[in-house]
Order: sequence, then C-alpha cells, then structure tokens
Amino acid sequence: MAYISEATIAEVQGRADIVSVIGEYVRLEKRGGRYWGLCPFHNEKTPSFSVDPDRKMYYCFGCHKGGGVINFLMETEKLSYPEAIESLAKKLSVNIVYENHGGPSRDDTERERKSEALEELYRRVAGSFQHILLKKPEGSAAKQYIRDRGISEEMTEQFRLGFAPADRYWLYGFLSKKGYSDDFLRQSGLFAKNNSKASFFFGRLIFPISDRRGRTVAFGGRTLRDGQNEPKYINSAESDYYKKRETLFAIDLALGDIRKTREAYLAEGYMDVIALHQGGIRNAVAPLGTAFTTEQAKLLGRWAETVYIIFDADSAGQSAAVKAIFILRNSGLSVRLVDIQKGLLDYLGGRDTGQDPAKIKDPADILRNFGPEALQKSVKCFITDFEYLLNRSRSLFDISVSEGASRGVAFLFPYLDTLDSEVARDSAVQRMAEFFGADPLAIRRDYRNRKTGSPAQKTAPGASGLRMNDELFLLISVFVNHELYPKLRSEVLLEEVKDPEARELFIALEEWYRNNAPGIDDLFNRIELPELKRFVMEQAGSDAFKVNPEIAVTDGIRRIKEKGLENRRKEIIRELRMVRSGSRTDELLLEKVHIDAELRRIKEAKE
Repeated sequence: MAYISEATIAEVQGRADIVSVIGEYVRLEKRGGRYWGLCPFHNEKTPSFSVDPDRKMYYCFGCHKGGGVINFLMETEKLSYPEAIESLAKKLSVNIVYENHGGPSRDDTERERKSEALEELYRRVAGSFQHILLKKPEGSAAKQYIRDRGISEEMTEQFRLGFAPADRYWLYGFLSKKGYSDDFLRQSGLFAKNNSKASFFFGRLIFPISDRRGRTVAFGGRTLRDGQNEPKYINSAESDYYKKRETLFAIDLALGDIRKTREAYLAEGYMDVIALHQGGIRNAVAPLGTAFTTEQAKLLGRWAETVYIIFDADSAGQSAAVKAIFILRNSGLSVRLVDIQKGLLDYLGGRDTGQDPAKIKDPADILRNFGPEALQKSVKCFITDFEYLLNRSRSLFDISVSEGASRGVAFLFPYLDTLDSEVARDSAVQRMAEFFGADPLAIRRDYRNRKTGSPAQKTAPGASGLRMNDELFLLISVFVNHELYPKLRSEVLLEEVKDPEARELFIALEEWYRNNAPGIDDLFNRIELPELKRFVMEQAGSDAFKVNPEIAVTDGIRRIKEKGLENRRKEIIRELRMVRSGSRTDELLLEKVHIDAELRRIKEAKE
C-alpha cells in the first residue's frame, strides 16, 4: 500500500495559508494578531472561533474544537487524513510523492486523468449552455420560462442555468472543433447510446449538477413542450463519475449554510430548490430524479442535525415523504415536515391577494405568486415527523373501526424502531394510544409481537379470503420491492418456503427474474392463482410494504431460517428418543449442536 511521503505532507502544511483555507468556509475578521469568525462547528451569534496565522492553528472557545489546516478540512469536509492532504495538495499545486510502491497504480492515475478531463468537459459544456440561454436567440423561450417562474437573473447565473439547442448534432460539432476525440465524447455520457453524435439533451432547459466540491458531474433537463409525449425531466445516466444515489442537487451551494445552521431543507425538484434559495433559504437541496436514498441521507448527516421535508401534498409526494422520514431517522437525523399551504395562509392573514392559496403546491408557486418574503415565512410552518405520520395514518386507514386502528398503529411501528431511547418510545406509544383510542399496553404488546415475528400485526386478511402469514408477508414485500429479489434468491431456497401461496409467488418471481422481463405488469401476470393475484394487488396498495422494505425482507428471511431450524431441531429430538445409541445418535447430536448455535446467533442478532 502506498503512503503519502512525509516530505509531501510537510510541504503542504508549510505552503498552506490557514487563513485563506478557512476563509473559504468562515467569514474572518482580524482583531489583534488573530482572525475571528462564527464557528462552523456549532451555532453561535458572537464569534468565538479564532485562527492564529503564526501558529497555523484554529480554536473555538465555544465548542473547544481546534487543530491545524489538515484537521480543519477533515472536520468540515468529512475527509480522511490522506484525502485532506491530497485535496489541499491539488489546490496548492503540490506534487504528491508516495512511498512504499511508489505511488498510485497506473489504473488509479488513468482514472484520475479521465476524471479531470470529464470535469473540464462538463464545465465547458455548462458554460456553453448558459451562454446560449443568456445571449442567443435560441434561448429566448427558456429565458422567458425562467422569468415566468419568478426566478431572478442572479439565481439564473448562480445555478448556471442553460439551454441545450434543439439541433441534436450541435454539441458534437461544437466539441469536435475544440479538439475532443470521438472516443472521448462517446464515453462522456453527453450523447445518445445508439448515436454517438446525437446529444442526449436537446431543446431543454439545463440544470448543471455539481458535487459537494462544486465540480460539474451531470446535467438535468426540463422540456419546454409540456403535454408532448416525452418526459418532463431527464437526467444524465450514472457512471463512475456520477452516482445519483450519492449526490444532491445544489449541495455545493447549500453546504455553507447547512454547516452553519446544522439544518437542511429537502425539496422535490430543481425549481423548488432555486426558489428556496431566492427566498433566502440557502440550505435547500433536492434528490436527482429518483426517490430520496440512504446514501443521500448519510451525506446530509455529515453536516446537518435536522432536515425539513418540503414535498408536494399529492399522494405521490406524501408517500415519498413517509419513505424519506424513515430513511432520515435511521440515519440519525431529526425530521420536520413543512406545511407551506398553512404557512402561506398564516402569512397572508386573511388578506385577499387575488390568488387562491389552496392551489399553491410548492415553493416555486409561492415565489412566483407571492414573492420571496412569503416563501421565507411559509417554510417556517412545520410539524414533527411523528405528528405527520399520525395524520398520514388517519388518511390511509379508517381508524374509527378496530381493524383500521390496528393497521394505523402498525403503520407507526417502524417509527418506534428508529427511536434509540426507551423514554422517547414510551412517550410515542402514549401519544399513539390517545390518537387511536387504544390501550398503551395493547400497543406495546402488538409491537413486541411484531418484533418477534408474530404475523398478526402485519396486515389484516384480504378481501380474497387469504390470511397473512410470515412467508406470505416476506414474498409480498419482495414482490412490491422486486429489486430486493436477488437478496431473497441468494439466501432462501424454494424448499424452505412451506406456504403454498408464498411458494407460488416465489416461482413467479424466479421466472420473471430469469427471463429478465420488464415491469411490474409482467410480474403480476405470472401469478397463476386469481385469488392470490387479487390478494397481492390489494396488499401492494398499502404503505406497509413500502416502509423500510430492506429491513422487512431481512427480518422475513431470518424468520424463515429460524422457523426451519426450530422444526428440524424438533425432528432431531423426536428421532433421538427412538435411537438409543450408535453412529446415527452421534450424527444427530452433532447436527443439534450446530442448529443450537445457529439459533443462538440468530436470536442474538435479533436483540
């Protein structure tokens, strides 16, 4: 393994100006022999963060964090020690010398060279698209669209918005004249897979996407021809250079405010984020054309403690919000849900503005119709994630009847799983009891039964007459979240599934998987039993199978394994009572010891 040489580390530390480096993150003012500013590691109103340029050290008298320039980068950027050295060396143009094998491998060097070339290409393309938007006649319609949405020129420039010409071959011709080779452009991700000279983005408003260090890594594009048979938004395909699941739109612009406030606003799309920034909420970000992911939550968790979700109030937005709550909670973050409609009504105070607040759906609508101040005030109206989930359960289930209340209570169980304090969990159970009109002891009992694998609390019987059990619950979970089937397939054999309906689903999934068939429709059509198909469709419409599906599948696999081992253990004990001695007894005893050890391991992992 190669190590950065001591000489390189000394040169980086010697050449680094700690005031300049920290000054990129903190506004510093000189007083005496030191520089002072607001600490980036905790909230404060009076500067207690100091930088000593002579000693090349920083120290906060409030939170007591301190160190040198390398440690500062490690703290703020969440980098390892070598990564911080390499990052600073690159900024200072210091050549890195490695010891013990002489440095990075040829493959590493080639990857870095390609990454730098792509970074330069994407930066140039983003600049060209913006020039077309701002200066060329082709960009006039896109420019008017931006104005109509209430986006200012300042935000247009800050977010580097652009326009991709309708001529699909313009970009190839432009870049070819700049000296880029056909092979390099073919691998750049900017062109269609089946036509290496046709641009992937054309006739669209362009949103450059940057990583947290401000490097352009991808693009998003919005069509200006709504109603046509084409997607409203498209995004760059994933590559070694760009991972959607690990990137957030505007993270580079929001990072400073997220660090300072320890808070982040999570919106649905590009325009909402831009509107929020224009309204002064500069710690706003958004996922990138996909559902919010665990990787994105972990990225936010590096700097934020609380996340405010601002998703649309429609069914899709509410389901996405529920999923995001559990992802964020399981990543150790506190969560709040913003109610912008109520916030807007509070801001207006009954004044007639000629606009209908009930038709307002998102931050961009508020900015366009009521202005930045209204938006800034509206996002301050929020409730806790727990209250949101309680309200959501009321809309999903008829809690006035016992069956609906039971399902509503079960809907909240994954939230209880995220609480690491018994006091907090007990408080939540008490609130649930009040909300659903249930006995707290009954809720705790159902929660324990669910934790230990009792199927009674998972779902009620379906209209088809089928009743849920552990194996059916697992297979329906995988059916609804079919991307998890490879996990089930690798850990469970068909022979281990005893329920006939669950086996039918297992077979349908296997056939679908082996044929690489497209879409959920093909999967449903492989269920041969009409009663089972109705039951699965009925259950698939419930949010119960969309909340923490990875955990549900993992727990379901564990229960099947545990049940199979326990049944085999009972068989061995029965056989031992009949076989008194001999080699068969030794074999059975040895197998029983192995099974006992496996059962202990499973139970310990469960606790």
